[in-house]
Amino acid sequence: MTNVSGGTLRRRPAQRRSVERVERMLDECARLLDEVGYEALTTKEVARRAEVPIGTFYQFFPDKQGLVRALALRNLEAFLDRITTRISDAGPSDWTGMVDLAIDEFVAMKRSTPGFGVVDFGEVLSAPGGPALKGTERMLDSALENNIVVADRLRAVIVELLGAPEGPGLDRALVVAVEAADAVLKLAFRTLPDGDPELIAECKHLVRRYLSGHVS
Repeated sequence: MTNVSGGTLRRRPAQRRSVERVERMLDECARLLDEVGYEALTTKEVARRAEVPIGTFYQFFPDKQGLVRALALRNLEAFLDRITTRISDAGPSDWTGMVDLAIDEFVAMKRSTPGFGVVDFGEVLSAPGGPALKGTERMLDSALENNIVVADRLRAVIVELLGAPEGPGLDRALVVAVEAADAVLKLAFRTLPDGDPELIAECKHLVRRYLSGHVS
């Protein structure tokens, strides 16, 4: 498994008060991304709105990029939690149902989660449908592209909850599926602000058909 949490925070909050401060900074970062975008986002304004001293900000985050990286990781964990909860609560019993579920949850987060339209799983977008800013393709892990990390985390869910066979073939197929879904969903949100429903449906169809040759 990829260690996506390594290097995200300068130090981990141990006390409840510190945890709450970190969460407030991430919340305000997300809201500001929607309001002003990544380029105009400043650490000073995040700290001001989160009502923490700027020195406290730098105790936990090295810079703006580190803050956004932590937000992307939180987004990914929230996405995976939503998927696993729905599967556990009488969700799909096979991988085809999980494809639809995962895409539906991603779309729902794009529509409702603050900051997710600008930074979902690491890549910083100038608009919900892209293009992405250069240098943000490895926000979750300095050695791996964001989509490879996402595919790795999804593989763990599929193997654990649905019993999919492990191996390099599955690993490679999930990377391709995530890359394809990412491209089509970007197109869907470029076409319509809330995502073109027909393109979202095509994305599901594309991923299901592709994975049918790799997952039984």
